[in-house]
Amino acid sequence: MRSIRNLAIVLTPLFLLATACGGPHSASRSKKTGNPMLDKYATVRLTTDMTKLEPHEREMIPLLIDAAGQMDAAFWIQAYGDKEALMASISDPQLKRFAEINYGPWDRLDNNKPFIPGVGEKPKGANFYPANMTKVEFEGYCTIHPDKAKELSSLYTMVRRADNGRDLEAIPYSTFFREQMTAAAGKLKAAGELAKDPGLRQYLFMRALALLQNNYQPSDMQWMDMKDNTIDCVIGPIETYEDQMFGQKACFEAYVLVKDKEWSERLAKYATMLPGLQKGLPVPDQYKRETPGTDSDLNAYDVVYYAGDCNAGSKTIAINLPNDEEVQLKKGSRRLQLKNAMRAKYDQILLPIADELIAKDQRKHITFDAFFGNTMFHEVAHGLGIKDTINGRGTVRDALKEQSSALEEGKADILGLYMVTKLREQGEITDGDIMDNYVTFLAGIFRSVRFGASSAHGRANMLRFNFFEQAGAFSRDEATGKYRVVPDKMAQAVTDLSRKILTLQGDGDYDGVVKTMQEQGNVGPALQADLDRLATAGIPVDVVFEQGMSVLR
Repeated sequence: MRSIRNLAIVLTPLFLLATACGGPHSASRSKKTGNPMLDKYATVRLTTDMTKLEPHEREMIPLLIDAAGQMDAAFWIQAYGDKEALMASISDPQLKRFAEINYGPWDRLDNNKPFIPGVGEKPKGANFYPANMTKVEFEGYCTIHPDKAKELSSLYTMVRRADNGRDLEAIPYSTFFREQMTAAAGKLKAAGELAKDPGLRQYLFMRALALLQNNYQPSDMQWMDMKDNTIDCVIGPIETYEDQMFGQKACFEAYVLVKDKEWSERLAKYATMLPGLQKGLPVPDQYKRETPGTDSDLNAYDVVYYAGDCNAGSKTIAINLPNDEEVQLKKGSRRLQLKNAMRAKYDQILLPIADELIAKDQRKHITFDAFFGNTMFHEVAHGLGIKDTINGRGTVRDALKEQSSALEEGKADILGLYMVTKLREQGEITDGDIMDNYVTFLAGIFRSVRFGASSAHGRANMLRFNFFEQAGAFSRDEATGKYRVVPDKMAQAVTDLSRKILTLQGDGDYDGVVKTMQEQGNVGPALQADLDRLATAGIPVDVVFEQGMSVLR
C-alpha cells in the first residue's frame, strides 16, 4: 500500500485553485425567486477555462453537448413520458420551470410528492413498465415465462404490454429510442472524427455503436483504457435509481467533461491502493475474497454539461463507473471528481448548513479539503467489498433488487470514512485532523438527507444518521439545536456500520436490508425539525445549472 502522508498536499492545491476562482467563502447565494419550490435550488454557472483546450477539442464540445441533449430527451420518456404534453398543460412559468428541473410533475427533493394537481403518485417503476403493471404481476409472468425473463429484466429494455393486453414484451432501448439514439450516435461519431487522442476517438465510435446496438460492455472496456484524453463524455443508460420497483432499468444521462490533468496526476496514485484497502475491510475473508481491478484511476474534472438522470433533482459531484460487475472485476473502475460542481455545493450549501447546525467550537473542522477527501474516498469505496454474493444468490445488485442502490451508496459513504480513519491511525495521513473528516461528514449527512426518501443517497444518509444517533456518535444540544461529534464513538460506529452493510451485501440479504431500512431509513421528528430550520434559513437543498455553449463562449 502506498503512503498517502501527503494527502493535504494533494488536496490543498485543488483548494487553492478553487480559491482563485472565487474563494472558499466567496460564493454568493442565488437570488431568491419568492417561489419556495424553486428556491430549494441555488443556480450555478458551469464553465471551465476554454483557453486551455486545443482548437479541435473546442470544436468537439458542442457536438458532445448535442449528443447529451438526446439523452435528456430519452430520460424524460423513461421518467415521465410525454414532456411536451406536460409542459403545454402548465401555464405558470415558475411551475413549468420546476417541472423541467424534476423531469416530471413530482418533486424529487420531497419524496416525489406531486406538485401538479391531478397527476397522482409517481409510479414506482416510472415509465419503464406498463402503468397498470404490479410488481407481483411482473415476477409471476417471469416465473411462468422463463424464456422471456432475462430480456424483461434487462438493464436496457422497456417493458410494454403486447397487443393482447396480457403478455409483457421487452423492447430494446435501441429500438424504443431509435430516434434519440440515432441522433446521438451521429454526434458522437462527428466528435470522434475530430478527436486526436486515439483512445477517445475509439471510445466515441464504440459508444455510438453501443447506442445503436444496445450493447454497452465493449465501449465500457474501451472507456477504462482511456488515459491521456482531456475531453471526456460519460453517455448512455447508466444508473438504475429511477426504477424504484426493481432497480433494474438503466437511465439515460450524459456528462461532458474537461479533465484537469495536473490534478488528475496528483490523485492517480490512490487507485493503486485498492487491493490493500480490500484486505483491511472489517469483515471475514469470504466477504472480501474478490480482488479489485488494478486499472482503476482517479481524475479531477470540470463538468460543462449535465443531461438526463444526473441532472434530475440532486446533482452528482463525483462518478464511479462503469457499473458492469464484469468490467469492474477485469479492469476496475474510473472515479471522476467533479471539482467545479463539488465546490459549488460546498460554498452554497455545506457551509451554511454547518453555521446553522454544527456546534460553534467544531465548525473549524468544516473544510473543503475534508469535503473533497470524503467524497474522493466515497468513490474509492465503491470498488471495495463484494460484487457477487457469497451464497450463490447472484450479483449483489440482482439479489438486493430495488434496495441495492441505497445500500451501495451507504456502503461507499461509510467505508470511505472508515478508510480515512484507519489510514490516519496507521500514520499514513498526518496533515489535518480526523475531526475534520468526521465533522465535515456529519454536516454532509444533513446536506444529503434533504434529498429525501425518493433518492438513494437520501435514504443512505437517513440510515447513517439513525445508526450514528443510536451509537452515540454525535450529541445534540437541546437548548441550541447544535450537533457535535463524539470522536471515539464515531470511530466505532463507522466500523460497525461498515461491517453491517458489507455483510448484508455479501449475503444478498434482501429481507435484512428491507428490515434495516424500515427501522433506520426514516427521518424522525427531531431531525425533521432541524431540517425545517435549514429551509426557514433559506439554505438551498441543491443546485441547478446555467450551462451550454452560451455559457462557455
